[in-house]
Amino acid sequence: QMQLRESGGGSVQAGGSLKLSCVASVGIFSRCVMLWYRQAPGKERELVSSINNLRNLTTYADSVRGRFVIFQDNVKKTLYLQMDNLKNEDTAMYTCTICGTWGRGIQVTVSS
Repeated sequence: QMQLRESGGGSVQAGGSLKLSCVASVGIFSRCVMLWYRQAPGKERELVSSINNLRNLTTYADSVRGRFVIFQDNVKKTLYLQMDNLKNEDTAMYTCTICGTWGRGIQVTVSS
């Protein structure tokens, strides 16, 4: 059974950057839909970005389009989320999911 481990979160000032990584224990990316979600306290979970390798399709939430980039490294079995020009409202717990398997999540905190 695949396991996922996120890293790269932390605290950053507004305008800064972070790169989240989601390492999979097995590499089956070519057949998977890979997604990053986030959830802020008191708010509903939000789909931030996705890669659908079956349809060669990448999506972004309107709130992050132009600032975040999702990409994968099949050799490293890793899904990434490059986050630039971070805003206070990006503060949340970020979680990756690949082929229906969920990571444990990692905190991102953006301060002014």
